Amino acid sequence: MTRPLKTVLTTSALVTAIAAPAFSATTIPLSTYVNEADIRYEGFVHFAELVAEKTGGSVEVQIFPSATLHGWSEGVDAIQGGVSDISWIPADERLPCYRVTSLYPASIDLDNQIEMDAAYADLVSDEAAKVGLVPLFNSNYSYDQEWWFEEPIDDLGDLQGKQVRSIGPLVSMMIETWGGAPVFVAPKEVFQSAERGVVDGINMGVATYSSWQLWDVMPYMVNASLFYGNIQYMMNKKKFDSLTAEEQAALTEAAKETETWLKPRYEDWVDQRVGNAVMKGGGAAVSISKNKREELIASVQDKWNEEVSAACGPDLSGAILKLFANNAP
Repeated sequence: MTRPLKTVLTTSALVTAIAAPAFSATTIPLSTYVNEADIRYEGFVHFAELVAEKTGGSVEVQIFPSATLHGWSEGVDAIQGGVSDISWIPADERLPCYRVTSLYPASIDLDNQIEMDAAYADLVSDEAAKVGLVPLFNSNYSYDQEWWFEEPIDDLGDLQGKQVRSIGPLVSMMIETWGGAPVFVAPKEVFQSAERGVVDGINMGVATYSSWQLWDVMPYMVNASLFYGNIQYMMNKKKFDSLTAEEQAALTEAAKETETWLKPRYEDWVDQRVGNAVMKGGGAAVSISKNKREELIASVQDKWNEEVSAACGPDLSGAILKLFANNAP
């Protein structure tokens, strides 16, 4: 006997529903060198929660802290090789303009930092796209990047042969200009290097320095405020382009909202760590004068600008340097 059409359709729909796979979110691994004690880790958690909320759960950001997926210099390789979809991007030779401008000697007014960082990200986005990357998340290095020594020093501009940890080639040029010897050390290896006397001084972000408990080995901080810094987190462009337009918008909106959410918390957290180290941990923090800051910046800026011009070309270098100048105090 032939069954009614309604029964056939209902049965077919039931079989299809049983056979259909369960809903599966697009997973995006995010790699960061910061550990879970760092306020920036809370920022990434906030970002992941916003992405899940804005996409209705269709995109899931998985956070891998403490450089568990790759080392400091391997961000581009990690993204291109599928190890992570979002990673911090260091001074990589495949991004020549970003390499010499993501950390730049300048005095910066931080009141407009969110907008300035967004403008900088736009300026380097074409270069990033050529190697399969999309700038997504701006950092807070303008507030953060400082100097530490085991004992007080008289003059940051006269390092007297001290071996100082550097994070990149132009910071190394800066250290050499001031009479020091640069040594590259990855963040996770800095504690052992300082403890064993491999380095006499450290250039590093205050948040990372505090999270890795480095105040115990080098307690004397020189608060110089010499940098614009935006060591960006970028995303695999193919993975980004594979998302729907709504999901792409959710990711970029979540990143921007997280930057705004994190900035005051980050600055307060950094200040508290410095205060705790000075008041309770035997540390010391000395700020240089405005005149000394300008002297130190001037001692390296012309040579740095030569690198910027060569790496970025006249139009892009001019736009980036104008952005820095427009955000000076």
